Amino acid sequence: MRSLSIDPGMAVRRKLIWCFFWTNRKAIRSEGCAPFHINRIVSDEITFRPEHGDALTLTDELLHQVEGDLTARKRVAFTITLGAETFDLTFHNDLLSVAARRNSELEIEIVESLQDELMRGKPNFCASFIKRLGIDLHA
Repeated sequence: MRSLSIDPGMAVRRKLIWCFFWTNRKAIRSEGCAPFHINRIVSDEITFRPEHGDALTLTDELLHQVEGDLTARKRVAFTITLGAETFDLTFHNDLLSVAARRNSELEIEIVESLQDELMRGKPNFCASFIKRLGIDLHA
């Protein structure tokens, strides 16, 4: 598991999308264009799982719950699959921890990419990725 301190001034929704984007981008090399599935979200108060065994849809209601927890500095963990790889992303107190279950080198690559972008001062992600997640960035 690798960890990174993330800018506390960055909007929570933007922070989530940005971390999801780099997880997806780095996994593509080993997993191809496999679907990005969020399988579980666990906070201090509630666990979200998909209803029909598919993947969670990041609805506005779900995102508002997650944003509220992160703003209150509570721990929120995501289990994400891309192909045969499973990632555990945990946000707590402006710290992101990334664990890859099959290929730990991906953890290093994800954290290094996020660090590089933070140092450049322009954390960014591809607009088409937002559409792929079905998230409204400005809600």
